[in-house]
Amino acid sequence: MRVLLPNVFSADMRKIFLTIGALALGVSSLFAQENPEIGKSIFKPKNLRTESNKGKFFFFWGYNFSSYAKSDIHFTGPNYDFILHDVKAGDRPTKFGATYFDPSRLTIPQFNLHFGYYIKDNYSISLGWDHMKYVMDIPQQVKITGYIGEEISNPGIPTGNRAGQYNGEMITVDSAMLTFEHTDGYNFASVGLERYDDIINNRKGQQVLTMESGVDVGLLIPRSDVHLFGEGANHFWNIAGYGASAKVGLHYRFYKGLYLQGNFKTGWTDLYNIRTTGRRGVDKATQQIWFFENYWALGFRF
Repeated sequence: MRVLLPNVFSADMRKIFLTIGALALGVSSLFAQENPEIGKSIFKPKNLRTESNKGKFFFFWGYNFSSYAKSDIHFTGPNYDFILHDVKAGDRPTKFGATYFDPSRLTIPQFNLHFGYYIKDNYSISLGWDHMKYVMDIPQQVKITGYIGEEISNPGIPTGNRAGQYNGEMITVDSAMLTFEHTDGYNFASVGLERYDDIINNRKGQQVLTMESGVDVGLLIPRSDVHLFGEGANHFWNIAGYGASAKVGLHYRFYKGLYLQGNFKTGWTDLYNIRTTGRRGVDKATQQIWFFENYWALGFRF
């Protein structure tokens, strides 16, 4: 393409302007190829990337295993106010089989669903739903403080030989006294911020192995299955509290936008409104839980 300059410039001046223009075009072309928006990695991989993630979306689906630190559960209502201390609980993963491949049953196992957007090459924001399951061990021996009346709630529920004042005694909690589960489930609906650092890039400048780190904050929306002295139900979902978590993991990109992801997440949640007997405004429980989650997922970046 010819560049025409006004005749007021001398031939030498025109040559200078043309040379500067050519150099400018060359430099801009060079930077366009190297992509100045590529984020720096703390690992300094051998091959630098040539493609930026900024402006792209991602989606992943996977399954998790979870564990929980011991926690206190505080039950309150008419004629009772007691705390079970250092309660043990675990998760309830679905046995691997056809359920994991049946589209109509994909949400039965402990699953993870996340959707996000890269605001910069190495930073993203995301929306997530972590469907974990929390199951209190029954029976188990725990310390108890507080009091339990001979009849609790309204209308009254008899408590039998569990009635009394407690000051730290050990008690055996069985199914006649309590069943306590967040199995449909212990749902963490979150907003996340993630950072990505390249570990390995291939010779073409494409990501192969990447570390992800990040934080999430959000709401706990459990569907709790609770029976207190025989009264209760598998309740519908409700906003029971809030929480925050930190996570770290690896992405392995194996074909174009497809990648495998393995993450570890730990978080703290405050459930201040757990449904128990199902009598709203009458009976409830509160609980603070530390959780530990390991999930594996198949993702797609587009």
